[in-house]
Amino acid sequence: MLAALILCTLPLTGFAETLKGEASYYADSLQGNKTASGEPYDKSAMTAAHRTLELGTRVKVTYLKTGKSVEVKINDRGPNAKGRVIDLSGAAAEQLGLKDDGHGKVEIEVSR
Repeated sequence: MLAALILCTLPLTGFAETLKGEASYYADSLQGNKTASGEPYDKSAMTAAHRTLELGTRVKVTYLKTGKSVEVKINDRGPNAKGRVIDLSGAAAEQLGLKDDGHGKVEIEVSR
């Protein structure tokens, strides 16, 4: 009975934690630079940097201005800019509509 109760209370979205904050994106000039995971930065990949999430964590990022969402893999540490919570790859920023703005408020949903 306890197992059934636990299963009924689990979120159905597949995401366990939600964060909000300011996002920015990597400059194209960083293409090929080594990330904290050891992978080279690829501006066309769906990746991001976060200060504390485990490398390899998948997160859903929604740009609150456009309502558009992408799923990215955390493969680097950052952002270094004060007040930012995540740095997105160029491709992720482009799909969100954030690239022209340079930065903007996002919601981050962490996969469980």
